[in-house]
Amino acid sequence: MAGKIKKTFKWLGLTLLVALLLGGGFVAHEWNADKPFYANNFYNRAFLKYVLDSPQQLTSMGILESIGITGHNAEWNDDSIAAGDREFEYLQDIMASMRLYSDEELSHNELISKKIVMELLGNPEQQKKFRYHGYPVNQISGLQVSIPRFLDTFHRVNTPEDAEHYIARLSKIDTKMEQNMESLLVSEQMGIIPPTFVIDKSVEIMQGFIDQPPEENVLYVSFDNKMQEAEGFDDATRMAFLDQARSEITATVYPAWQNYIDYFTQLREKSTTDAGVWKFPDGEEFYNYMLQVTTTTDMTADEIHRVGRAEVDRIQGEMMEIFAAEGYDTALGFSALITQLAEEERFYYPDTDEGREQILADYTAMIEEIDAGLDSAFKSKPKAPVEVRRVPEFSEKTASGAYYNGPSMDGSRPGIFYANLYDIKATPKYGMRTLAYHEAVPGHHYQIATQRELKGVPEFRKQTGFTAYSEGWALYSERVAWEMGFQDDPYDNLGRLQAELFRAVRLVVDTGIHAQRWTREQAIDYMSTNTGITESDVISEIERYIVWPGQATAYKVGMMEILRLREEARAALGDRFDIRDFHEVVLMNGPVPLHLLRDLVGQYIADKSS
Repeated sequence: MAGKIKKTFKWLGLTLLVALLLGGGFVAHEWNADKPFYANNFYNRAFLKYVLDSPQQLTSMGILESIGITGHNAEWNDDSIAAGDREFEYLQDIMASMRLYSDEELSHNELISKKIVMELLGNPEQQKKFRYHGYPVNQISGLQVSIPRFLDTFHRVNTPEDAEHYIARLSKIDTKMEQNMESLLVSEQMGIIPPTFVIDKSVEIMQGFIDQPPEENVLYVSFDNKMQEAEGFDDATRMAFLDQARSEITATVYPAWQNYIDYFTQLREKSTTDAGVWKFPDGEEFYNYMLQVTTTTDMTADEIHRVGRAEVDRIQGEMMEIFAAEGYDTALGFSALITQLAEEERFYYPDTDEGREQILADYTAMIEEIDAGLDSAFKSKPKAPVEVRRVPEFSEKTASGAYYNGPSMDGSRPGIFYANLYDIKATPKYGMRTLAYHEAVPGHHYQIATQRELKGVPEFRKQTGFTAYSEGWALYSERVAWEMGFQDDPYDNLGRLQAELFRAVRLVVDTGIHAQRWTREQAIDYMSTNTGITESDVISEIERYIVWPGQATAYKVGMMEILRLREEARAALGDRFDIRDFHEVVLMNGPVPLHLLRDLVGQYIADKSS
């Protein structure tokens, strides 16, 4: 009986969600059809069925709350192997159903959606083969990071019921981690074991998490802050909830973390210092697969490596010209000059709380300035605002230099640019504008907030993405800002070129590690010599590429393709080329694989030429 009631409420929630997003006509006529009349209805139906089985996705979307449905906020996604099997089968069913729609019967927009779906679904055989390849727990990602970050960022606490759901999620963390342990054990049996340094740093982070008194843990502090900011919590109610949180952290969360610490401590005996995935079963095939997935191209590891080396030489040459113009002794060579620049105290803030607050304030001012001056390059701007925040201190030691979280679908949460302020030397003033433009405006925030606000497209296109497109756009945005004069100071331009150089070096080291069997130390040495970024950043970046094979190659590959397409359009259209139109084509279709972006720009050129 309980299961039947649960299914009834699940169906009710789905029906209301469909009605809210798509209108009642969709529910009445198309929900049960084998082949809905409109392909977009099929895409929406598939997406909605998928997200209804993802309480975390529903929480981050923030849509059901507006109609009073909140029960999903007490649950976690099912991460068991059995649930993964069901998801795989469901996705294959979607692929089979997609083939019921021929390309010829679809509208232009429906065909775009079909191509995106097919790209997202990918190669079923390779997905199955490589399901357990990789390191789901590592020094920068995994449950030990994602669970606290999710609760801090996405779980809203505006009412006592929200607080009850927060406690419920705390009480189920052990189950979620047990489910994920199933896959870790399979990977171990296959010989897919993280390098020793990955295990050591992961254990260190987890140990630091549980060594804190519960009252100082982010799960407690964030919960308290949210209740204090909300209405409806008197002191007695708030303290009662905090007592429950303390109990769950002590009795449920910390033991779950300790189980992982114990597991990885014993797994360390089986680990080696080999950094690349070439050591995996079918490691070469796996890496080529990851390159295809992340770049959405057919570029090989050797090709990416060669392009990377050529781009490193080009960008360093441009930087040397600026050094010469600013009076530096270029006879010293690039490595010495970029190191000298990084050591100049005039480019840094005080290593104090006040200095870090000033960094956040200056980032905000930079974003406001450029946002007000982009009309000549953009026709459309997102409605959602963007805020600058510090990376949570519990994760900043091993987190990347910055990252972005998109706004909620209902507009209650802005886009957030998180800046890592752990090492003050990792934030030179000459690099700040470029980072702000990359993470916020006109980079990730413009792209992701625009995506969330798209009209007339299936819902899945507002939520999904492609690394080469999104990161390529963000890196391209740095170039656009420079072209528009926002980095006219030569040192700001050095910062821009250093950021692009950083991405070019990634092409070299990622393929070096995973295809050419470089050691961790070889990669660190190459990046240090050729970028001049701080040692702490170099180490965290190289270790990131080791645990996320292929991902770092997507940035430069995506940027180069967007630039190439822009110049192709400019050459073909001449005086009829308008960069605002080009940016509309790139942004207003949402994230697409690069091969589809080529088709869209080609169509834009043809339309403007006719």
